[in-house]
Amino acid sequence: MTASRPALLQPFDRHGLHLPNRIVMAPLTRARAGSERIPSTIMAAYYAQRASAGLIISEATTISEQANGWRESPGVYTDAMEAGWKDVTTAVHAAGGRIFLQLWHMGRASHSDFHGGKLPVSASAVKIEGDGIHTPEGKKPYEVPRALESWEIPRVVTDYATAAARARTAGFDGVEIHAANGYLIDQFLQSKTNHRTDEYGGSIEKRCRLLKEVVEAVTAEWPTGRVGVRLAPNGVFNDMGSPNFREQFLHAATLLDGYPLAYLHLMDGLAFGFHKLGEPMTLADFREVFHGPLIGNCGYTFETAEKAVAGGGADLIAFGRPYLSNPDLVERFTNGWPLADLADMSTWYSPAGAEGYTDYPVYQPA
Repeated sequence: MTASRPALLQPFDRHGLHLPNRIVMAPLTRARAGSERIPSTIMAAYYAQRASAGLIISEATTISEQANGWRESPGVYTDAMEAGWKDVTTAVHAAGGRIFLQLWHMGRASHSDFHGGKLPVSASAVKIEGDGIHTPEGKKPYEVPRALESWEIPRVVTDYATAAARARTAGFDGVEIHAANGYLIDQFLQSKTNHRTDEYGGSIEKRCRLLKEVVEAVTAEWPTGRVGVRLAPNGVFNDMGSPNFREQFLHAATLLDGYPLAYLHLMDGLAFGFHKLGEPMTLADFREVFHGPLIGNCGYTFETAEKAVAGGGADLIAFGRPYLSNPDLVERFTNGWPLADLADMSTWYSPAGAEGYTDYPVYQPA
């Protein structure tokens, strides 16, 4: 890295993927795909506006009908969905950007209203303790999920592989496996939600089996260097947090180190809650066991991100909420321009079209 440019703004290369800077647009669920979950024209415009990011990671995208659980979030399991995403990637590439698709299965963080009355699935029959979920029929309490049978799990793994293949056809530059924030793979990883006694539970190693199988299935569809994985060792989102979290996530990272992945994306910041079950895990903890690129995420400012990258703690930093109202975040960081106020939360997940979505202007210097 040269001293003349901030480390965060310097290029990064990995397995032939050239990133002009180390700023990543974090995955942000925005609920603009409609009831059919087909990526829309306005979604293409939204992502293209943010194409100056070194890398865009798409909003979480469901791999199957079983994976659904968020109103009007996009999927990637039909031809129409794939075609919609093709329009998005074409727009991003025309604007000079690079974009990965985040692959998502919500597991127990869903509701039977999304599944024709059938219960959501999880590692074990352990309910989320929380204030409820917004379903197509209104807000309702969380339900006790149905534990997946052992024979069903290979089908879920195949769904990840099929979704990854569709992402390739749709023109993405790579994919990210969402194994964080209390969704299905995280539910298998953590002892709080995985009470299984078969080959997918009962020990730290067995709780990593689903993650391992998904990584191997997805990397059979993509070069390993175009596949990333996201983990959230410290988080409480979706009622997560396990007493043995340090040992579990270090083992998971050690396992992932056996693949030359594009990156390991870590929710290391504590801005959105910490389970307080021990000392929080840091990027430095993961540097000891994972030797590929690390992305830090959650609550970073330009200054803290620059410190992390310049000091070698992270290779890239993902920004989420700042990207809502700052489509030109890279340009603002580059020129020292002020950031726009955080987007009105009422528009974050609204199907209101452009409002609070594509109507944020770029900065106009005086």
